[in-house]
Amino acid sequence: MTHTPDSDEARPGDALVRAGGIVFIAGAVGTLVTMAPLFLDIEPFPSAAWAVCMLMGVGFAIAAAGVVRSASAQRRAARASQG
Repeated sequence: MTHTPDSDEARPGDALVRAGGIVFIAGAVGTLVTMAPLFLDIEPFPSAAWAVCMLMGVGFAIAAAGVVRSASAQRRAARASQG
């Protein structure tokens, strides 16, 4: 069975990319909420709320790990098909 790029089967790293995207979006929303007091002239959130902003970087790192894993699996498959 040949693998086509548009098939719906999960490839290595896909779950990491999806999870990283979700964590990144959670961090982006947290950043928007945390920055809102600067523009709305309300009481700032506690410093623990700023930790949610770090989820953007964590999500990016998770997604990048998924991309690396996917590229590695593709490279291994290409080597195996060559000989």
